[in-house]
Amino acid sequence: MREGVTVVTGAAGGIGAATVTALAGDGHAVAALDSAADRLRALADDLGEHGRNVATYEADVCDTAAIEAAFDAIEADQGPVTGLVNVAGLLRPGTVLETSDADWAATFAVNTTGVLVASRAAARRMAGRGRGAVVTVGSNAGGIPRAGMAAYAASKAAAAHLTRCLGLELAPLGVRCNIVSPGSTDTPMLRALGAGDVIAGDAAAFRTGIPLGRVAEPSDIADAVLFLLSERARHITMHELYVDGGATLRA
Repeated sequence: MREGVTVVTGAAGGIGAATVTALAGDGHAVAALDSAADRLRALADDLGEHGRNVATYEADVCDTAAIEAAFDAIEADQGPVTGLVNVAGLLRPGTVLETSDADWAATFAVNTTGVLVASRAAARRMAGRGRGAVVTVGSNAGGIPRAGMAAYAASKAAAAHLTRCLGLELAPLGVRCNIVSPGSTDTPMLRALGAGDVIAGDAAAFRTGIPLGRVAEPSDIADAVLFLLSERARHITMHELYVDGGATLRA
């Protein structure tokens, strides 16, 4: 049994996989959780010697019973859950007028309700022990309007504020809750979006571009997550850290 394990949802790809890789490489015990079992196993295999620090669990963050069962299994297999990283996410682009009820519901089911379900499962266990940290991966779209991304932006804003409220409630119990909000990051989600030249920006879409002149790598986001999980961030809670190269101009 380890002293503690960090659960990462949406672990099979993109920022989730980078977070699992960074945690495992730093010697942390990781429970990699995703609904894509095959990609989870491929991730663990790709980690080489660090794969021994990773156990994989198949579960859908929208399924409360499955998540509770996964957390029970994680604690039975590896020890107490001391960290949670909410990464699981869904993007279905479209204007408000184009967004169907089904797309809206699916987006919020993963991006917001999924954060509630996983955070609640983790927090119930952490609170009784008086320690732990939750990091929700949001989006800079949750803090600034984005054309054609209403459902995604609204769901990420809701997830961020949910995390802050949870942080307020858990602070007296020794559990910290923070948000890391990326901008454009080189993931399958960004490539599928076909967002054009995100570095230069697009005046017609009211996008400012990226002042630092580069798209983030998933590891850039993972590094911020690891910091907020660590004791180096022991006096930080209810904070939202933008990792977007200055794209939102902190609007």
